[in-house]
Amino acid sequence: MTEAITDEIKRLKAERNAVILAHNYQRAEVQAIADFTGDSLELARKATQVDADVIVFCGVYFMAETAAILNPAKTVLIPDSSAGCPMADMITGEQLRALKAKHPGALAVCYVNSTAEVKAECDMCVTSGNAEKVMSSLPKGREVIFVPDRHLASHIAEKRGESYILWPGYCPTHQRLTSKAIADARAAHPGAPVLVHPECPKEVRDAADECLSTGGMCAYARSSDASDIIVGTEVGILHRLKTENPGKRFWPVDEMTICPNMKKTTLANLRDALRDMSPRVTVEAEIATRAKRAIDAMLAVS
Repeated sequence: MTEAITDEIKRLKAERNAVILAHNYQRAEVQAIADFTGDSLELARKATQVDADVIVFCGVYFMAETAAILNPAKTVLIPDSSAGCPMADMITGEQLRALKAKHPGALAVCYVNSTAEVKAECDMCVTSGNAEKVMSSLPKGREVIFVPDRHLASHIAEKRGESYILWPGYCPTHQRLTSKAIADARAAHPGAPVLVHPECPKEVRDAADECLSTGGMCAYARSSDASDIIVGTEVGILHRLKTENPGKRFWPVDEMTICPNMKKTTLANLRDALRDMSPRVTVEAEIATRAKRAIDAMLAVS
């Protein structure tokens, strides 16, 4: 059955002149059939480079929105339109406008894990992979609002010796990781370095050896001499890590670190999206224009 669906996806992809982009947290079989797999920064870059009429985005909705904003002339599809991001839903454009009104003159920066309407209210967008570089490009002395992830914001603020106005958003999946789980993983795999995502709480980041985006984790794994590596992020990344590093072993801090929304994409609904050219992701023109400025400002720096 899987082979038959895979063959149908390949046929439909050719007929539609489509490209399939998949996030590192997607199911292994979805990553395997994708034309390109990456983190939010890698996928944002790739979305501007593809030579195709149709982009099928295997990820969560804000990612497909970003692809649609960057490619207004292309058709952007998402296999399951209910694949949302709880963190992105923790702040609205209206709430951000109210926060900005309390801090006139402040620069507004949003994590890419935000809705198009929130991006439209911001001066700059960041990903976990480029946040430090992007924040270093901002004018010194300016007050900065950073939404919605308080953990990524505090991580960058600590590294740069700065302070930001934070929104109390977080990723429920990374929030579940604990320093005890890291201690247990170290005990099970002595000597293995521990990598965690900056969306993790501070106690988890402090207990790890490296705090990296998923793209950063992949780069670390390729260059490291370690034969065993402990990984503290959504377990979908293990597929890419193992595929790219067949001589190394990767262990999750917690094998139940699973994002249910990232797992909503299946081979079957990926096929259906290509067959039916639906669900299509569109962004209102006025919001898209304003949101694109924040995304373009980020891409120009990174």
